[in-house]
Amino acid sequence: MFLQKWIDKRIDAYQSDLMRKYCDEVESMYQKMRGWRHDYRNHIQSLQAAMALGRYDEVNAYLAQLSDDLVTVDTVVKTGRVMVDAILNGKLNVASRAGISANVKATVPEGTPVSDVDLCVLLGNLLDNAIEENRKLPASDRFLRVYMGRKNTQFYLAVTNAAGKKQEKQGAAFRSSKGGGHGFGLSRVRGTVGKYGGLFTADSEDGGFTAEILIPLDPL
Repeated sequence: MFLQKWIDKRIDAYQSDLMRKYCDEVESMYQKMRGWRHDYRNHIQSLQAAMALGRYDEVNAYLAQLSDDLVTVDTVVKTGRVMVDAILNGKLNVASRAGISANVKATVPEGTPVSDVDLCVLLGNLLDNAIEENRKLPASDRFLRVYMGRKNTQFYLAVTNAAGKKQEKQGAAFRSSKGGGHGFGLSRVRGTVGKYGGLFTADSEDGGFTAEILIPLDPL
């Protein structure tokens, strides 16, 4: 009884910390969007003034700069679920600030039985681990690949990231240089996937780490 209460308390604390991190990341992204919108009127006035003076080269250069800025604040990925979009793009914003190049293709296919909250748990933990591993490496070596979608009759999620040397396994888990928190995150992923009758696999090689999830889709 005491052990179960301790485990439940630890899980509650972990989930609370996770959601707090999610909120901070999403708020950071939204602050950038609000800042750009706030400046929108000034941008229009500057363009109108340059146009009136016939400074078309300046207008083209200004528009190019605005286009680059917009890329950094616009929602990069739209999965079809608003809460998942917020978490995924929040994590990608963190990765971008860490100088991690990202290649992402993500949709939530019809028939996916996983709740928004559990999808956020899966994405949050896997991307947190991927970003942590990247930060240990030189900026030129950092990369992140995310794919989420349908694979035959399965929901499929794969996260691949740059990593150092091949990690050793301890049973079903990988030994972590971070301590208990890192392993607990992957344990949460494994437990969440198991709840939906799915399969979680992870593969570590020199230079890279890949985590894959397969969960049966509900018949349409």
